Order: sequence, then structure tokens, then C-alpha cells
Amino acid sequence: MQQISVSPVFVGRGSEITELTDALRRAGAGSPQTVLIGGEAGVGKTRLLEEFLDRARAAGGGVAATVGGCPEVGAEGLPYAPLATALRRLHRSLGAELEAAAAGLEGHLARLLPDFGEEDGGPNDEYGRARLFEHTARLFERLGADRTLVLAVEDLHWADRSTRELLAYLVRTLHRARVLLVATYRTDDLHRRHPLRPFLAELERLRTVRRLELERFGPGEVAAQLAGILGTAAPDRQLVDRIHRRSEGNPFFVEELATSYREGCSAGLTDSLRDILLVRVEALDEETQRVLRIAAEGGSYVEHALLAAVLEDEEALIESLRTAVGASILRPDTDGDGYRFRHALVREAVSDDLLPGERNRINRRFATVLEEQPHLVGADVRPARLANYWYHAHDPARALPTALDAARAARRRNAFAEQLRMLERALELWDEVSEDVLANTLRPYDWAETYPPGSCDGAEDQDCGRIQLIDVLAEAVVAARRSGDRERGLSLAKRGLKLVDETEHPLRAAWFRMNRARMLGHLNRAGNHDEAAHARRLVENLPPSAVQAEVLALSAGIAMLTDPTEEDVRLAERAAEIAREVGAHAIEQHARMTLGSLRSDLHHDPERGIAELAEAVAATRGLGVPDVLLRGINNLASMLQSLGRAEEAVALAREGLEAADGNGLLRNVGTILTGNLAEALLDLGRVDEAAALLADSERVDPPGSHAEFLDRLRGDLALRRGDLATAAGMLAQARASKHNCQFQHSVPISRLAMVLAARAGRPAQARAELLAVIEGHLPAGNEASLYPLLALGAGVEADHRGLPELDRDRPAVLARIAAAVAGLTPKAPLHEGWARLLEAELARAEGADTPAHWETAAAVLRPTGLPYPLALVLLRAGEAEVLAGRREAGAELLREARELAGVRGDSWLLAEIDALAERAGLALTARPAAAPARPSPAGDAFGLTPRERDVLRLLARGRTNRQIAEELYISPKTASVHVSNILGKLGVAGRGEAAALAHRLRLFPEELVPAGR
Repeated sequence: MQQISVSPVFVGRGSEITELTDALRRAGAGSPQTVLIGGEAGVGKTRLLEEFLDRARAAGGGVAATVGGCPEVGAEGLPYAPLATALRRLHRSLGAELEAAAAGLEGHLARLLPDFGEEDGGPNDEYGRARLFEHTARLFERLGADRTLVLAVEDLHWADRSTRELLAYLVRTLHRARVLLVATYRTDDLHRRHPLRPFLAELERLRTVRRLELERFGPGEVAAQLAGILGTAAPDRQLVDRIHRRSEGNPFFVEELATSYREGCSAGLTDSLRDILLVRVEALDEETQRVLRIAAEGGSYVEHALLAAVLEDEEALIESLRTAVGASILRPDTDGDGYRFRHALVREAVSDDLLPGERNRINRRFATVLEEQPHLVGADVRPARLANYWYHAHDPARALPTALDAARAARRRNAFAEQLRMLERALELWDEVSEDVLANTLRPYDWAETYPPGSCDGAEDQDCGRIQLIDVLAEAVVAARRSGDRERGLSLAKRGLKLVDETEHPLRAAWFRMNRARMLGHLNRAGNHDEAAHARRLVENLPPSAVQAEVLALSAGIAMLTDPTEEDVRLAERAAEIAREVGAHAIEQHARMTLGSLRSDLHHDPERGIAELAEAVAATRGLGVPDVLLRGINNLASMLQSLGRAEEAVALAREGLEAADGNGLLRNVGTILTGNLAEALLDLGRVDEAAALLADSERVDPPGSHAEFLDRLRGDLALRRGDLATAAGMLAQARASKHNCQFQHSVPISRLAMVLAARAGRPAQARAELLAVIEGHLPAGNEASLYPLLALGAGVEADHRGLPELDRDRPAVLARIAAAVAGLTPKAPLHEGWARLLEAELARAEGADTPAHWETAAAVLRPTGLPYPLALVLLRAGEAEVLAGRREAGAELLREARELAGVRGDSWLLAEIDALAERAGLALTARPAAAPARPSPAGDAFGLTPRERDVLRLLARGRTNRQIAEELYISPKTASVHVSNILGKLGVAGRGEAAALAHRLRLFPEELVPAGR
């Protein structure tokens, strides 16, 4: 089979590979199977087949595979061609074995493959064909006697009738042969009367036949495919978004567009791809091609009535449309009376193939017809369609006013991305029209939050004057921010500042700077403090206004996320007072939301903070300002989650996501709300829900900011499931973000890195991750992220106590942890529980922990109702009880810990609990009726011999091979051999990792109470 893919990695298709593998297993057991794989051209049928066959051959087990393809030469062109090709390839690989299997059947099989010799000369009637079919089936049965035979037929949609009938015969008559038949076909080639349709329907009724339909890739799979093609761990999210949208998830188109990008062509189509896309179009009659050229300019969806009005010959149109639908180029839209191109890239290729004048003429015709007969298009899409037609007709005088009208209509539908696109088009066209057009045809200023419009400068009435260029920029800045395109918003605000005289219009200049500060903050970029400070200076001595109140509220909000002080509390209070005075109710609630968070963080009064936030959210619900409402919901959900009130956080985050979706703000705040929801679900142990949510978030448009938040959560989830490789990949992706994370997000990322390093046997790296955080400045109000980092960091130190390379600096590290925790104040039972866990881990790191340490922590954590860190505390408590000689008490604690670890899907914690129980000889599945058996010697779980256990004990103490040889009275060479064997059995790379593993698993706790004492 020809390898045609340019992607070096196989992406997705996990369920399909599983289905094929299961079919192979059943066939190997003597139950012949058939799998039919359908999908549009380029969706990856061949690549899936390649991967499956490679895996089947690599797995061994006596699998012989062969592939034949149906040539594209007409329905009756080459009978049995794919089977002849498959048998010829099988002959090359099996040689004499195939000849032996064909013994006595050669005469009839020669009609299928001349390589078998001379035909038997029998009549070419239905009986001769029946014997050919029977002998072919017998050949496959003989070949499957000593192996599992996989026969794959590609492009079944091009198969001749004889091939289809022979395959159907094989499917029905092979009853106990070890044979798997696999066939692929294009679904987009199956027109209504295609002969393959009844063939597939008939086969699908059989019990041994499975039918798979390959779907297009989602954004996550496209990202993985691009990573392989471009040779990068994490491709640029905007590139992924652009290629996913243009390819619509078709893997072949992804490859072509990626190749185009790699060759420096970031827009348009490569010549090779355009030629491929136009092959079917150019095979149609000229009239149908003309209709397709016109339909391509009509839009992604074009109404039948509009097409008919443009063409003025409905009867000819219907015939052409029938031809285009039959050729699978157009498809009737199920939601209305119109048509779509089956793939957007085909429409793009047809449109690109138009001559410039031809395209202008077609679009002018569409625009003229739509203006004369507006009822031909739905009212919701009419403004944008009309603006597009005039724009592509290259008529700026008509395109500019219609673009502004379309932008206003889009805003009223919360379609902010479309609004931005139309406003940017208006900015592009502004200098191309006459002063008369600007003065007499443009709508007035629409809306841009608190922005003071330039069109009202000097106006004596509320009507103001015509919209100004600066006003269009202000509308575009808000549209960009609300659509999530903050990079573009920054650029537009900068352009606006160039047009504003700060001395003459300080409020307008402050508004643009305030928006730049807000977007820089959302992007976690430097400069937001400077922009906010500049805006404050501009409004400081001005009369009270909405802009002034918003600038002060924003300044307090920025400080809230960085390093807040009491001055910021007063600033937020002042912002709320000014907003109340001028009637800017939304800004007042915005400031109160900030106040709630500041009072919780700085005054250590979370209940007052929650009350303030909740009141502000309630007051905002009736104001019609969804972005402010969503900020309050998000902040309240985040605060509740950080305080251990995860159930309430889940309900709020779900409400926020629904409101964001309903108001067109999902790209704006969807990422942070999704992260807050997923984190709360993980806290509650609802792992499957969190995993599904995070997976779904990969299949929608890539987020703008806070993408690292979701990457970190995916890493946490992978770590919990024991998938260190995926966790490391997610960590790298989170850290590869272009944004400098807020402290509340950067600390959990460092925690993930620390725990991952420790579990991978790199304790020194884990320590370095911890110190990198706590040796810097620790802002107030971050107990929720710092307590877990410090407690788990102390646990890493405790796990590796006795490891020589770490022992030297351990006192200084523990002192640094203690100093960091001294600046924290627990604000909730969850924080208090982490603090008690931290105290216990610090004691364990010095060998001074007692059961009382762990009992205290468990008593604080149980009322939270959260499985973690209670499960970890119970593990340590159970270990302490066993070491103190209270075995049954220890067993009870470990049983409880195991149940909680299972709830949160924590494979590492489960393994730790089971390892401790095994070492102590404790049965956790049920209460033991009698004293348990004596525990197995340390290391038995790894298959170590007694001598290897002795060597590992000394290796863990830091002994060299020569020192081990001297203590055990063996030669250094023998010691070296033992060390090599130990490394292999433990699955570690070096002596340090082996010693760390021995310490972490406590393989040699000399003080462990013997079983039965």
C-alpha cells in the first residue's frame, strides 16, 4: 500500500482502531469478520488502514495482510481488479504457501489472477462464476488455517459489480475461517443511485459486519496533526484555529494547508490543492459550472429564491443544481430552502478561479437583487449579506454605509466577532469615499460602553452629528474585546490614541488607555499598570463621570490580581461612590465586585467578601450588562472554589457558561469559566465530568487568554490518572504560553511541575520548582494556591529524607518553607486543613511526626466533604499508626483513604496505599478475621532477590559499588551486576532514581512493627 500521508504522527481514531483490533481478535478466534469504513475524501480512511495493518503486523500472532484498490475506470472496467492485486501481493509475501493453498484450484483461480497458470477452459456461464467464487472462498479458508488473514479493499465506491458480488459471497460463506475483510469507500461519492448503496445496506444486516463512519477532526486533533507536520510540541493556537476553520477538520486539507503555511503561503490555496478541489467541478457541463461560480459568490449558504432571481432562469437553474448535488459539490441545506457547498474549500477554490471583473459583476448583481427584493434573505443575515456583496463588488460608496449598518445589527445580536469584522471593513473603506458620502449616508454613532463620542462634540441635542472615524475605532475596540480578539483590540486602541488630543479630550484619551490596560491584563501582558496609571492621571482632577469611575474601578481590579493594598480598597470604594453619583450602575457593581475580593484577601473576611460579591451579582442581573455580570459570577465561583465550597462553585460556573453562550461572550470569558468549573469538579472527585468538559473545550474555538489554565488542569488530570507523559506535555504547553500568568495561575503550574518531577524520580528538580516560587515575592490573598504547594513540597522533602544528595540542604529548605507559611492566614477550614497537613509534613521531613499530627489534620479536613487532601492525610495517618504498632487502626484509616482516592481517580495515591498495605501485611478489602500473614520482604513487588535487596539497601544509603562490595564481601564487578539488575527491575534510569524510589516507597523502614506482634 502506498504511504501517502505527510503527517509523521497518527492522530485520533482511537475508537476506530479499537473496533478494528477487536474484529481482528474475533477473526483470529475463528469467527470471520467484515469492517466497512466510510468517510468523505481526505478524511483519513487510508491512513487509518495503514496504521491498523502496521499494528497488526507488529503485534505478531501470525497475521498476513494484503491490500487491493479499486481503480477509477468506470463501473464495469476491470472485474475483480482489487482482489487480483491483493492476491498478487499475497503471492509475493507467502510464495509457496499460497501456491500450496491453491493446489487443485488453479484452473478457476487463474480467471482471478493469471499468475496461477492456465484457465481450466470451463464455460464462462453462471456455473463457472459460482465455481470461481467457491474456489476463492476455499483459498482464503486454507490460507487462514495457520494464520489470520486480513484482506483490505480500498475505494469500494469504484468497484465493479463482479468485485462487489464476490466480496458479498465471501462475507456470507466464510463461517469458521480466520479471515478479516476490510473495505473503504467514499461517502461523498455515493449519489442516490450509486450501486454501492444497496450493497452496503444488505451487508450491514449481517451479524459479523461492522460499519464505521469517520468524522472530521476537531480542533484538538488538528492541533496534534499540525504539531507532527510542523515538528513542534505546541503549534500556535491561532494557526490551529485558522487551519481548522478553513479545512473544516478534513485531515487531507489540514496537511495541504500546513504544507502551504510551511512554504510561506499563509493565505489562499496552493496550486496543487486548488487543482484537486476543482477536478470535480471542471468535469461538469459548462452551464452547471456557471451556476456554481455564481453560487460561490452568494455566500456559504445561498437561498434558492435568491439564486433564481440573480440568474432569471429558474428551470435551467434547477437542472444545474440537480447535477451539482448529484456530483456531491453542493448539498441541499436541511435548515432552509437553499444550498451549501459540501466543503468550504471547494467554494473558495471556485471563487478564486473567477476573473476580477466577473467577480465584481456577480456580487453587484446579488446586491442589486437583494436591495430590490429584501424578503429573499432572512432579516437576521440581510445587513451582513448586503454589506459583503457591495464590498466584493468594489463599490466603496455603497460598501461603507452597509458595513456600518451590518456592524450595528451584529452588536444587537451579540455577534461581536461579526461586528468587529464589519467595523474593520468600515475603517478600511473610510478614506476611499467622498466627503459627501461621509456627510450624508452614514448612520450616527451606535454604542461603546462609557466612551464619550466624538460626534457629540459641540452638539446641542442628543441626536449629535454624523459618526466620526474615532467613534468607529471606539466601537471596534469594544467589539474586539468582547469577541475575545484582544490583540486586535490593543492595536485599534493604539490607533485611536493617535487621533485624540489628550489636552483637549482627556476623557476620551483616558477611555482608550483604560481599554488598553484591560486587554493587556486579560492577556497577562506587561504594561497594564502603566496604561491604567496614565488613565488615572488624565481623569484625576476632572468632574465626576462614568469614565472616571470606570478608570478607578479598573485600577483597583488590576491591583486585586497582583499585589493589593489598603489603598486599593479605598480606590474601589471611591469608584463605587462616583459611579453611584453619576448613575453608572454597571460600573458601581463592577467596583463592588472588586471590593468583595479585596476584603476577603486583605481583611481575611471571606464571608463579608462573598456577601459583597453576591449582592453585586444580584444587582447586576437586571442591568443588561452581561460582561459585568459574568465577571461577578466568575469571581464568586473562583472565590467559593478556593475556600473549599466546590458544590456552590460548580453551580455558579455552569450558570456563567450558559449566560456567556447566550450573550455571545463565550470566546471572551468561556475559558476562565470552564477552568473554574473543571477545577471545582476535580475537587469534588467528579473526574469523568471534568475530563469531558476539558475535552469539549478542545473541540471548540481555541481560547484567547487563560489557555494555560486549561492546559494545567489537563496536566493535573493526567497526573491523577498516572499518565506522566501527557502530564509533562500539558505542563510544557502551559509554560509555552506567551502570557505571563497571574500568580493565582502560575503557582498551580509550578505545583504540577514539582509533583511531576517528584513522581518521575527527580526530587532535586522538584525542590527547585518549589524554591523558584517561595524565594520570590508572595502577594497577599493567595492562601488557596500557596498552602497546597508548600504542603506537597514539604512532603517531597519528607519522602526523600535520607537521600544524601538532598540531605545537606534540607534544613535550609524546610526553614524557607516555614518562613513562607508564616505569612499566610487560613481563611477557611480547607486552608486550615492544608496548614495542619503542612505542619505534619515538616515534622515527617525531620523524622518527628506522630499520629497526633495526622489526626489533627484529618479532623479539620473531614467536615469539608472533599476527598483531597483528606485521602493523603489518611494515608500518612495510617502509616503512622502502623509504625506505632496499632495495626488495625492503621488498616481502618487506609481503607478510608483508599475509598477517597478511588473517588478522585488518583492512581498514584491508590498505588501508595496498596504498597504500604502490602509492606505491612494489611488486608484492605475487608476487615481481617485473624492476624494477617507476615509482610513480604522489602522489594518483593519488584521481583528482587534477597541479595539484590541487600544491595539496594546500601545503594539507598549512598554507597558506591566498591563500598557495597566490601560490606557484602563480594567483588565490585558482582556489585555492579547487581546494581544493573536492580535498575532494570525498578524501571529507573540511574542510581539516584533507584535510591529515591526506595526512600519514597519506604522499602527499608527498619522500625516497621513486624506483622503479628
